[in-house]
Amino acid sequence: MKSVVTTVVTSADLAGRFPSNSDFEAVKGSFDRASARFQAAEKLAAGIDKVTEDAVNAIYSNGSYEPSSKDKCFRDINHYLRLINYCLITGGTGPLDEWGIAGMREVIRAQRLPTLAYIEAFTHIRDRVCVPRDMDEQSATEFKSLLDYLINALS
Repeated sequence: MKSVVTTVVTSADLAGRFPSNSDFEAVKGSFDRASARFQAAEKLAAGIDKVTEDAVNAIYSNGSYEPSSKDKCFRDINHYLRLINYCLITGGTGPLDEWGIAGMREVIRAQRLPTLAYIEAFTHIRDRVCVPRDMDEQSATEFKSLLDYLINALS
């Protein structure tokens, strides 16, 4: 699985060099943010079904999407939030890249689900994170950056 450590080592190997000081600084920065990521992961895990339900209800309440796809959307949003939770723990985007983003558009198209609904759901989740109610500032930043990463991948 891709993490900041494996990314740094792989990048240096591909360039035929040892990791540099800046590579080590990137790893150190990831370790320094670990407690914030773990707090975000813990908070997300504790409320993942509620967060999913809130987002799905928000995007389906305006009548823009077929009600018949709501259950699939709930399933998928919940799945992607679990992948984000794994990313928070690993400190990299590997779980999202490997299990969520690769082939995601094809799956969504094959199931005739509107990609925009997913973008709106993740945007809703990102915009609803409240500091300090939900988590502290750094934890929220870590969580929101992964949501932004997923939103950009879907766009």
